[in-house]
Amino acid sequence: MGVPSLKTLQPYALSVLRIIAGFIIVQFGTAKVFGYPYADRTPGQGMPFGTLPWYAGMLETIAGPLMILGLFTAPVAFILCGEMAVAFFIGHAIPNGAILPYNNQGGIAVLECFIFLYLFTAGGGAWSLDHLLFNKRHRGAS
Repeated sequence: MGVPSLKTLQPYALSVLRIIAGFIIVQFGTAKVFGYPYADRTPGQGMPFGTLPWYAGMLETIAGPLMILGLFTAPVAFILCGEMAVAFFIGHAIPNGAILPYNNQGGIAVLECFIFLYLFTAGGGAWSLDHLLFNKRHRGAS
């Protein structure tokens, strides 16, 4: 038997990365829509309905749980990757007049953008509903 090589653990590490990224993004979404968690706003006070931050929050609130579950990982990750790129420029770089994430507090948006880009290409990993539902090996096909 022996100790598994690191390569055999890759699908599980990918799943953990996906779950953590989904957990983080759903918090940003619920903060925008419902005001919880509420680090910078009054508890229960979300962004005004119909504003760009509200739409971003709705997207994150819906896509976050899909990421956590690993359901439709590639298309959801693609959408979130684009949203994070837009969030970096519209929410951090342009208003702060600084392109470097350290100077405009956009580091999380940049990291999430590239994590979602990776998930778009790599899939959801071994612990995902995509793997369970859509993997041919689980259906008995070769």
